[in-house]
Amino acid sequence: MKLWQKGAAAHEKVDAFTVGKDREYDLVLAQYDCEASMAHARMLGKIGLISANEAEQLCAVLSRLKIAAAAGDFTIEDEFEDMHSKIEHILTAELGDLGKKIHTARSRNDQVLVAMHLYLKQALKEVKADVVSLFDLLLELAEKHQKDLLPGYTHLQVAMPSSIGMWLSAYAESLIDDLYFWEAAYKMADQNPLGSAAGYGSSFPIDRELTTKLLQFDQLKVNAVAAQMSRGKLEKSTATALSSIGSSLAKLSMDICLYMGQDFDFISFPADLTTGSSIMPHKKNPDLYELVRGKCNGLQGLPNQLALLTTNLPSGYHRELQLAKGPIIEAVQELKACLEILLFSLPKLKVRKNITDQKKYDYLFSVDTLNAEVLAGKPFRDAYRELGEAIEAGNFTPNRAVEHTHLGSIGNLGLAEIRAKMEKLR
Repeated sequence: MKLWQKGAAAHEKVDAFTVGKDREYDLVLAQYDCEASMAHARMLGKIGLISANEAEQLCAVLSRLKIAAAAGDFTIEDEFEDMHSKIEHILTAELGDLGKKIHTARSRNDQVLVAMHLYLKQALKEVKADVVSLFDLLLELAEKHQKDLLPGYTHLQVAMPSSIGMWLSAYAESLIDDLYFWEAAYKMADQNPLGSAAGYGSSFPIDRELTTKLLQFDQLKVNAVAAQMSRGKLEKSTATALSSIGSSLAKLSMDICLYMGQDFDFISFPADLTTGSSIMPHKKNPDLYELVRGKCNGLQGLPNQLALLTTNLPSGYHRELQLAKGPIIEAVQELKACLEILLFSLPKLKVRKNITDQKKYDYLFSVDTLNAEVLAGKPFRDAYRELGEAIEAGNFTPNRAVEHTHLGSIGNLGLAEIRAKMEKLR
């Protein structure tokens, strides 16, 4: 069954190519299509296109289908093109001609648009909740390990003293920047496109303000053409937010992979969070973090993929826009999985003590030694030259008693200030 079918069916090869994996993705969106259809039915009842009783009959069936879809108990068989046709088929089978009235004053174009808006609103809320939880966890670990010194690197060369606390709180604060992108994506999703129909509105006297209120959108996407043009742009803005979060998670995971290696040996995890080798009995591989790194690096390509998909499309609907559905749904699922595995594993982080006591880290403290000379009154360039000569001659003796006091340094991480920044976003 196809909602657009008027006579002869499309060839099976055309059907397979045009539908693609849409049925699979529509299983994710079906509950939101039901939710939007309930609002649409109530609106049709209010403006008199159906009776109030008919609206409630439609909503009763749609509510049941929404619950089934949310529980994973909704199916879309091959004879149905998508969720819309399956839902309308059930309504018609149970309610007769009344079921055929649900499509009055709307198009599949605004149906899938509003379902995607509702889905991404909810998905973004869930992603944000996990990001905030990860932020809290990172700051908790940073506070616990703020006195555990760690080598800091530039160009992968030993540079200056850092700490486990500084390292972890840096990623916590980076997540705040990622949520700024999240805010933009959520604001775009929180607009109601329902009522734009095929992209040019309708001659029916529909009440778009009512559906906006019923669906709890913050505002209406007013212009019908603008609503249709948001298809693809909504997914791209969400992809930008997801990729920003993914960038932070990938970089953190790369650090973890390095720091777990025997050449660094800064941190470790219990054996049940690592994997082994089929031939090397000593191996404890950081597969979890390698996969987070890989998955999140993949997410960083998604905004460009969606940009290329929609580049130079004129206004109005085009079938390419269907291809934005799958990648964004899969990206949401991938990022949520990565956040969940980090939230599961990071509380079990083990930190090696006295890391920087090793002789190979002597030069970590050269800058602090130089700064002490300057504070004692020696010109910076003279102190720099003399210390450089001492290092080259092998006469440098490090003073490991570091004292950094400014806000954001290893001696004053500013965890309260970082928390205050996040409080504005919660």
